[in-house]
Amino acid sequence: MMKSNLYKCFAIILFGVILVACDTDAQTKKPNILWIVAEDLSPFMGCYGDSINKGHTPVIDKLASDGVLFTRAYATAPVCSASRSALISGIMQTTTGTHNHRSSRFTNDEIVPEELQISFPEGVKTIPELMKEAGYFTFNSGKDDYNFHYDRKALYDVGTKENYKAGMNGWQGNFAIDYMTVSDHVWSSRPNKNQPWFGQVQIMGGKKDSKYVREGEKLAVNDVPLPPYFPNIPSQRQAWTDHYNANRGSDVTVEKVLKQLEADGELENTIIFFFSDHGSNTSLRHKQFCYEGGMLVPLMVKGNHPALKSGTVRNDLVSLLDVSASTLAFGGVKLPEYLDGQDLFSRAYKEPKYVVGARDRCDYTIDRIRTVVSEDYRYIRNYFPERPMLQAGYRDNKPIVKGMKKALEEGNLTPYQEEHWFGVRPIEELYNLKADPHQMKNLAQDSNYADVLKGHREYLENWIKETDDKGQYPEDAKQLKATYDFWIERPIFRDAKKNPEYDQFKTN
Repeated sequence: MMKSNLYKCFAIILFGVILVACDTDAQTKKPNILWIVAEDLSPFMGCYGDSINKGHTPVIDKLASDGVLFTRAYATAPVCSASRSALISGIMQTTTGTHNHRSSRFTNDEIVPEELQISFPEGVKTIPELMKEAGYFTFNSGKDDYNFHYDRKALYDVGTKENYKAGMNGWQGNFAIDYMTVSDHVWSSRPNKNQPWFGQVQIMGGKKDSKYVREGEKLAVNDVPLPPYFPNIPSQRQAWTDHYNANRGSDVTVEKVLKQLEADGELENTIIFFFSDHGSNTSLRHKQFCYEGGMLVPLMVKGNHPALKSGTVRNDLVSLLDVSASTLAFGGVKLPEYLDGQDLFSRAYKEPKYVVGARDRCDYTIDRIRTVVSEDYRYIRNYFPERPMLQAGYRDNKPIVKGMKKALEEGNLTPYQEEHWFGVRPIEELYNLKADPHQMKNLAQDSNYADVLKGHREYLENWIKETDDKGQYPEDAKQLKATYDFWIERPIFRDAKKNPEYDQFKTN
């Protein structure tokens, strides 16, 4: 009898140990982490209080209400490759020398020649590389668009056929895969289904998602009023409306992604980040410029995690660099000291007073703009004020630019519009974001705001010195020559009034 009781006690203890072990394993199981990255998408969504799209972005709105919504999230740059280079490294692009759009490139889908390679400092690794070291399966279903030299296989275990190639060292994945046209749930391709995964799903956002608007919900051109910095002409009305429709179409695309996660049994254990690389591309003044329209992006995070309490709305200033740091933290990775962002959900998180953004060369258009945003103000510094906002650029053949130039010729621009788009830019701009949401009343010369101006200016100047902002130095001649050679056979560049930096490459 005593022996039997001992066996029973042993069995009970063993069963208890197994239960504790299983419970501990369940608690320590790493979450999957998914970035749904929209291209060029401003937050014209119901969850952001947009009255026109209220009720027409239901999936994204629910994603926000089921998780944490950030109302003041900012890209590091208002253009794809610079922003994505910062995001994937967790370091400001101006610090790593990846600030010029489409640099460290070679146009023949070959290994980037050594003289064009931009490399990170020794010891710096990308977010997917760090996640792989932590045991994650990694993938990128869409473009990379990074301005540095890398081996794609070192970052991603797999990608779509269109963008993966053969994992060629130094190849730049720049294919914008349309998620709605492919059956692409790469997370299911991992050999070990118990392995956690970190992945990026790219959606077309402001570029093409307008074509996926639900039946009967597409906005007509005159349904959306224009902001007053645009002339009321057909091309501007069309472009502005297209972006509202793109938000509605992106809602459909996000719905497809979420349904696929659920169908594959992956939704429950996946933390989802939804954001855009920068603001709207369909209208001037947003993409490639440092106003709110180019810098402000949607950001929401949802998942089965104690830090992600549903219904949370956060109004603190956030950089997409914080997405990089938070992703590593969710994955159990010790945050490298070189990161510029913070874990947004850490007890040690400190709300910043300022967030910096930067614009440098975009395609062949050479410019340098820096911006600092605070709770109430946006400060902008133009380093080439003599170069108008509509200096020669890649969009010159698009209706939005042609229409603007035609309106100028016909005298159909307001004095503000003519000066803003075609005049000499102010060296400094300062806007009260609450009183002047369109950022049209420059307060930089107003003595009542002298202290505010000084605070933002000094912060930027100190930041440039402390981070050794690479934009303060001329671009490497080899990189600039590669840009020149890529564009010179195209009439849009060949016949344009080119920046003087290209004079050194002219041939007679």
